[in-house]
Amino acid sequence: MTSTYPSQAAISTISNAFPGLDLDERLAAVRRKILGKLVFTTSFGIEDQAIADAIFTQHLEIEVVTLDTGRLFPETYELWATTEHRYGLPVRALYPDHKGLEPLVARQGINGFRASVEARRACCAVRKVEPLWRALADAAGWITGLRADHSADRSRIGAAAIEPRHQLIKVNPLYDWTRDQVVAYVRERSIPYNALHDRGFLSIGCAPCTRAVAPDEPERAGRWWWEQEEKKECGLHPEPPITRPTYAAG
Repeated sequence: MTSTYPSQAAISTISNAFPGLDLDERLAAVRRKILGKLVFTTSFGIEDQAIADAIFTQHLEIEVVTLDTGRLFPETYELWATTEHRYGLPVRALYPDHKGLEPLVARQGINGFRASVEARRACCAVRKVEPLWRALADAAGWITGLRADHSADRSRIGAAAIEPRHQLIKVNPLYDWTRDQVVAYVRERSIPYNALHDRGFLSIGCAPCTRAVAPDEPERAGRWWWEQEEKKECGLHPEPPITRPTYAAG
């Protein structure tokens, strides 16, 4: 398949069809409607496990990719191995470019991202955002595990939209699901999930940047908890769009 420029017609078709489809049908419809390479990026969160199951069990031609920052929880790596064993299929891994990572650590120190919001965003840019550009190279569609009720900042997301930075269609097949629906779905189908979810880690990222949340806290309160800003994103899903990170040679 060859990639084409994002089609508003495809977006409208997907958005109109999704309300009447279950998750398997949504992923199958996305594969039919978007011409070209499709990439699903997973962080092995509970939403991502539900989507991966729908892709793998239907043998859909969708590349499953993860961004290994080098700072993930041991439980995440264990789930990664379990997932590959369960479905007998690999998850492609992309890693930070050493040209960006080594100078960052030399400048910040190994945990220097806690010094400021800017320092943390610089770390996310090297460990996540730049690898994402490589993951989505030549892709026509990007599938994510975003839900509208993740946070106030994500409340406006829909089923599909044009992603201007990467010039592709960004699809959120669980956009209208609640966390309870996702949990019920995963348990009903005995889909493997991260053991940290049972210990209060509702949103799981890098180990130094994630903690469990209290019962009365928002779902993403455990991400970068030392920051005071309400909007907490790593840069993979920014608004407004950002430019691709670049590194000087040497």
